[in-house]
Amino acid sequence: MEIKCQLFNDHFQNYKRYNIPKAQLVIADIPYNLGSNAYASNPEWYVDGDLSKGESEKAGKAFFDTDENFKIPEFMHFCSKMLIKEPKERGRAPAMIVFCSFQQLQLVVEQGQKYGFKNYIPLVFIKSSSPQVLKANMKIVGATEYGLVLYRDKLPKFNNNGRMILNWFKWETDDSPKIHPTQKPVPLLKRLIEIFTDVGDVVIDPCAGSGSTLRAAVEINRHAYGFEIKKDMYRLAHEKMLSVIPTSLIL
Repeated sequence: MEIKCQLFNDHFQNYKRYNIPKAQLVIADIPYNLGSNAYASNPEWYVDGDLSKGESEKAGKAFFDTDENFKIPEFMHFCSKMLIKEPKERGRAPAMIVFCSFQQLQLVVEQGQKYGFKNYIPLVFIKSSSPQVLKANMKIVGATEYGLVLYRDKLPKFNNNGRMILNWFKWETDDSPKIHPTQKPVPLLKRLIEIFTDVGDVVIDPCAGSGSTLRAAVEINRHAYGFEIKKDMYRLAHEKMLSVIPTSLIL
């Protein structure tokens, strides 16, 4: 089977112009709309992560200008168009996975329902450390990330050899290059993609960032398409993340 992979330097709104196939799974890490607080609890806020050295150039800044006012309704509208239609067969329905901040969960659920995603399953991702180490006055620091599985009517495709799937996952990492501030690990993405798709299915990431979703999908023999609007991130994704994929697979 010839697996296809393509990352477009464009907005996901323009997906139709590329004539890509519709997806079994849409998976996206949407901007958290943190604005200038993006690095507030992260060591990168300080030079070399050292409080005594003072603020770094990242202090009081957003990750990207696209993180200022990401429009979730617009995102949901286009993602609903990117998925395959609801099949008649049971156990074959498509799904959408959205990584988001805790504060965005309810909004994502509400907007998803407006665009046909009537059902959802919350996900929690458990880390072994916290990025909030510089909040010295905090007794409890965040060591989890959050997501939602959104689906229309029928339960989506589940692959787990007949066993139940817990709604929490370990934040399993590897040695993939760190390109994006909120980059999701390739092993974690592989696990999610394996659950909700079969070999040869199509995976689309509308907010591709580092390209880790595309790499994860291709490495387990799924077709992968992504959209990344920032030129620098698009370039880095090709140079550092997708460079391990055989060039014959990248369109």
